[in-house]
Amino acid sequence: MPAQSKAQQRAAGAALSAKRGETKAGDLKGASKDMYDSMSESELEELAATDHDQLPEHKTPD
Repeated sequence: MPAQSKAQQRAAGAALSAKRGETKAGDLKGASKDMYDSMSESELEELAATDHDQLPEHKTPD
């Protein structure tokens, strides 16, 4: 599942970094903390790898 916004892509990247032990999980806040707790490393990799050139900064509510 690709990221829906640049903000989501960045949050997934932060959570992935913490999952890999590159940054401290305690430093995460908001969406990245939720993603860290609820998603696997492979799911985070998929979101973080999304090409964000055509993504909006934030997803508009449906």
